[in-house]
Amino acid sequence: MLQQLNERIQQELAWINYGAADWTTKVEHEEHVYDVIIIGGGQSGLAAAFALKKERISNIVVLDENPAGFEGPWETYARMVTLRTPKTITSVDLGHASLTYQAWHVAKFGENSWEALDKIPRSLWMQYLRWYRGVLQLPVKNNQKVDVIEPLANGLHRVHIEGEQPLLARKVVLATGIQGGGEWHVPDIFKENLSRDVYAHTSELIDFTQLKGKRVAIIGGGASAFDNAYYALQQGVDQAHVFVRRAQMPRVNPIRQMEHSGLIERFHALSDDEKYMAIAHFFSYNQPPTNDTFRRAASFDGFALHTGSPIEAIVQTENDEVQLTTPKGTFTYDFIVISTGLLTNPALRRELRLVEPHIARWSDCYKAPSTMKHSLIELHPYLGKGFEFIGRTSEGQQQLHGLFSFNYGALPSCGLVASALSGMRFGIPRLVSTIADQLFLDDRKRVLQNFLAYNEEEFTADQEFVTL
Repeated sequence: MLQQLNERIQQELAWINYGAADWTTKVEHEEHVYDVIIIGGGQSGLAAAFALKKERISNIVVLDENPAGFEGPWETYARMVTLRTPKTITSVDLGHASLTYQAWHVAKFGENSWEALDKIPRSLWMQYLRWYRGVLQLPVKNNQKVDVIEPLANGLHRVHIEGEQPLLARKVVLATGIQGGGEWHVPDIFKENLSRDVYAHTSELIDFTQLKGKRVAIIGGGASAFDNAYYALQQGVDQAHVFVRRAQMPRVNPIRQMEHSGLIERFHALSDDEKYMAIAHFFSYNQPPTNDTFRRAASFDGFALHTGSPIEAIVQTENDEVQLTTPKGTFTYDFIVISTGLLTNPALRRELRLVEPHIARWSDCYKAPSTMKHSLIELHPYLGKGFEFIGRTSEGQQQLHGLFSFNYGALPSCGLVASALSGMRFGIPRLVSTIADQLFLDDRKRVLQNFLAYNEEEFTADQEFVTL
C-alpha cells in the first residue's frame, strides 16, 4: 500500500508540473549561490522546501545540525506520548491529500488502524516526516551546524557552518522551531544555587534510567512538565512532583478557539494594537496539558501536583540533595527538571550576532499602553507579513534584506502560523510568496529588460498561405 501511495504522489506531482524549470536566474559568482538556504530540517524547513520547489525555486538547500532522521524534537527531547493536536490535522502536506499524515498512516497500517487511533503517536509523526522528506526528494544536508550568517555588500549572505565550507545564498530562512527565536529559559535561582549535575531543562537529553528510584521535582505547569513527569515515572523514577506557580492549573487552551475563528490564518491582517492585545492575552493563559497527558502522569503513585507553589529558595546540601522552599513548605529531591518555557530575543541567537543590532523589536515599533505592556512581547522581532526581518534603520534594512524568521519569534507579528502545526499550512505559502517576490523584485531590472527585448516570433501560420 505504501508503494502505491508513493507512486500516486509522483503522478500527482507530475500533473501539477512539480519539478519544472526554475524561473530564477543563476547569479554569476565564483562560488555557487543558492537562491534560498533554509536553516532547520524539521517539519517547518521541510514544508518550506516543498513549497519553494512548487514555486519553481529549486536552487535551495536545507541545513540541519542533527543526524538524518533526528531533526526537530520528536526523537530527541520531546517526551510526549502523542501529539497534542487532533489526528486529522493537516500541515506539511500543504493541501495535497496524498501527502497528509492520514494518507501515510492508512497506507502503512490500514484503515482499521486509523479509525482506532486517538492522537498521532510522537514516534509515528517522526516516521511520517522521514517519509515526507524522502518521497519529495527534498535537498537536506545533515550534521550542518550553522555558526553565523554574514551579510555581504552585494546583497548575498554567507552562511558559516562549523567545520565546513561556508555557503552563499540570496535568501536565508530560519526555520529553527520553538527555540529558534531565542533560548530555553532557566531561571537564575537554579543556575546560582545548584551544580549542573543536579538539574536539567526539558529541552536537554535526560537519561531518566540513571534516576531510577530517585525523587524528581519538575518546575513549571505547561504541557511539557507533565510529559516529563509521565516519562520519568515510566523509566522507574520513584517520585515526579510538579510545581506550578499558579493557584490553579490553566484550563482554557486558546489555540482551540483560534483554530476555528480565523485568528490563525488571518492574524497578520490585524493592526499592531490588536496583535499585541491578542498575544498578551495568549501569554496570560499558557497552554494546559491535554487531559490524557495529565491522567497518564497522575496514574502513578509517585506523582504529585503542587499548585500555588512558586520557588522561593533552593539549597543544595552536602550530599547533593536539593531542598525547594515554596509558600507551602520545604521539599527534598535528588534531581530537578526545569520546564519554564523560553525567552524570545534575537540577541540570544548565535547565528544572528552580526545582524542582531539592526533587527527591529516590537518595543521599537509599537508603544503598548502601560496596562497591556508585556515584557516578553517587547523583545520579539517586529516582522513583515511574510516573516521578513525589519531593520531599525535604512542601513539596517539593507543588512537584513533576504533574512526570514519562520520560528516562534514570529508569534506577535504573524501569529501561530510558524509555531503550531495547525497554522503551518497558512504560514508556509505566505513565507514562500514573499521570498519569491523578493527574488523577482531584486532582479526586476533584468527581467523587464529581457521582456522588452523579447521578439521571438510565435505566429507563422500565415506564411503557409498566399496572401491576396
